Amino acid sequence: MTQRWVQIAGRRLLLKDHLWLDGPIGNTRLIGKDFFLNYARQHNLQVVQTGGRGLVDDLTLLSGSSADITQVEAPVRNFYERTSEYTIDAWSQWHGLFKPFGEALGIIFSRRLQQMNIPLSPLDSARGMTSNVIQLRDTPTGDLLQTAWVRELNATRNVIYAGTYSICAIPGHPTPCIKVVFPLPNGNAVVVMRPEVRPDGSFFLTSAGNTFGDPGFYFVVHAGDGTIWTKYLKSMQETIHVYAAEHGASRADHVLHLWGKEFLRLHYYMRAKDAQPSQLDVKEAVQS
Repeated sequence: MTQRWVQIAGRRLLLKDHLWLDGPIGNTRLIGKDFFLNYARQHNLQVVQTGGRGLVDDLTLLSGSSADITQVEAPVRNFYERTSEYTIDAWSQWHGLFKPFGEALGIIFSRRLQQMNIPLSPLDSARGMTSNVIQLRDTPTGDLLQTAWVRELNATRNVIYAGTYSICAIPGHPTPCIKVVFPLPNGNAVVVMRPEVRPDGSFFLTSAGNTFGDPGFYFVVHAGDGTIWTKYLKSMQETIHVYAAEHGASRADHVLHLWGKEFLRLHYYMRAKDAQPSQLDVKEAVQS
């Protein structure tokens, strides 16, 4: 039904003319934690799972009028460029009116496909989560094409997040943006976020825009012949604020809005794996 809605209400385009909307396409049965390994085999891509691997190779590639990356605090930049070396704890806060929607999404969609299993309560993520960073490189040249990030809840083994990160240019923004692609049946969800560096050195991403070609949320359905249908959802917006925390760690506040109303807030605490926090550090992170 979602795919038919995108085809009816969205734009029909040739993908070759809008490559910023390209990304991994999911099947109708399962996304799951092994999706990108299978995707790499099907497309003859080199998989890199060793060494320091970040969501982006070099954050300075995002530098622009509102993003002087050299001013980003070192712990924040280190996390983005060496994500594989960090552990991540998360806490979720659903707005009460939207929580039933989250529960329905899990029953109908997320658990079946093993994609976007957003925790419904803090207890769902109390036992932590895995964080697997997979670089997908061009086999002949070794060039980095995209980086997959797969996170799985330890308590339930549900995949909370399976998406790729890359840096792209879009028609509606003059400087580079971060593109996140979530594979979905016969297509994907593409979230384009414009970067901003705050005066305190924190890093801010927002998907807010006004029209097609702007930063924002796009549903994309592929026809299989180079044709796509895409729907820009102005009503769906999100922000991610990443800032330095105690003892070299970082924190992030991830807020999602629908029709201008906040419906979900996620909090993350990221620290290097070789850092051993005291119980007091963990308590302070949870309370914050």
